[in-house]
Amino acid sequence: MKILAIESSCDDTAVAIVERRGGKASLRVLVSLVASQEKLHAQFGGVVPEVASRQHLEAIYPLIELALHKTKMTPKRIDAIAVTTNPGLLGSLLVGVNAAKTLGYLWNKPVIPVNHLLGHIYAGWLGDETVVYPLVSLVTSGGHSEIVLTKREGEYKYVGGTRDDAAGEAFDKVARLLGLGYPGGPAVAQRAMTGVAGKVKLPRPMIDEDNFDFSFSGLKTAVTKVRGKKEDIAKEFQTAAVEVLASKLMAAVKKYRAKTMVVGGGVSANRQLRQEIKSRADRLGVKVIIPDIKYCTDNAAMIAAAGHGLWQRAGSGRAAPAKFKWYNANVITD
Repeated sequence: MKILAIESSCDDTAVAIVERRGGKASLRVLVSLVASQEKLHAQFGGVVPEVASRQHLEAIYPLIELALHKTKMTPKRIDAIAVTTNPGLLGSLLVGVNAAKTLGYLWNKPVIPVNHLLGHIYAGWLGDETVVYPLVSLVTSGGHSEIVLTKREGEYKYVGGTRDDAAGEAFDKVARLLGLGYPGGPAVAQRAMTGVAGKVKLPRPMIDEDNFDFSFSGLKTAVTKVRGKKEDIAKEFQTAAVEVLASKLMAAVKKYRAKTMVVGGGVSANRQLRQEIKSRADRLGVKVIIPDIKYCTDNAAMIAAAGHGLWQRAGSGRAAPAKFKWYNANVITD
């Protein structure tokens, strides 16, 4: 079964085709394309929603044509279309959703609505991973820092999240405070590589509280009050953020006796975070799945992976589950 997926929740236009043969662990990415707007938005120091949606309009259909061309496929060989429907920038989402609905109508294919955060969790399945439940997931990106419990396939429970700034947002804002450029995550990580640990001191917000919530706004504010080399501040900020994320995740793993943990989202590409979580997971004896870096940031392959999972739960086989065949005006749906 082959699913063509579209992701346009923020500033990256992405299209992918992912095939499943046999079980859900046998996902194969046939093509994954991303048209980045990073350089365009860099001049503004962040994403401008109206500009992003206009760029999606220009990129979406050429990218779909290129994906079909690279895989030598015709629409007849596509079984379904998956598309990000929420959360995200409304104008950007509408471009992807309307493209999916149009193709679904023209090709007579079912359209599978996918939650963007679910896509980040399912990115772990792209590495041919076998998940053992209970599963605890950390989704950490520019807009989200959330911990999700999955006791069984298809059952997701929110157990904690950010009360203000998400981790990725804090990275961007600290990069701006230090004059490191955009996007902030890679800029801070690059400077942190040459920083000296312990030269400056920053707090670890909420790290000892008996819950799974995050708060990074205070950490960001604390950066404005310290003095030192940019490299040392970047090192300390990154270390503080990593310690908070890893500590909260491990606390959730222990409480819910998870056998697998998944880490996804743009911040999961951070090398220090990946190393810290893998080290702690080894000490706990819990399996950890962190996607390949190319599947940590926004991409359509993860949306296709989630689409495959949703399809399996709705009804196997080639017959389109009725709940996915939607072409009405109610385009943003859970």
